[in-house]
Amino acid sequence: MNKQGLVDVVHAKLGGTKVAAEGVVDSIFEAIISSLKKGDDVSIAGFGIFAVKARAARTARNPRTGETVEVKAMKVPKFRAAKALKDAVK
Repeated sequence: MNKQGLVDVVHAKLGGTKVAAEGVVDSIFEAIISSLKKGDDVSIAGFGIFAVKARAARTARNPRTGETVEVKAMKVPKFRAAKALKDAVK
């Protein structure tokens, strides 16, 4: 499923126009992204937790040339699935 599939599901459930359904889906994504940018976790009961993890700076190696490359420290998004989601997928 992709974003358009989610829009179709929301549209089927709520009715209205597909533009409005797409606005709802976009609003959810924007809310999650803005919370993660602030460094806050987003916890959705029964689904999981979106969080930000800090990666330390490191030295990597280019596999093609063998030269070393410095990779800067960065923040990356992380998702931990809730037990209910894990059980539903089994």
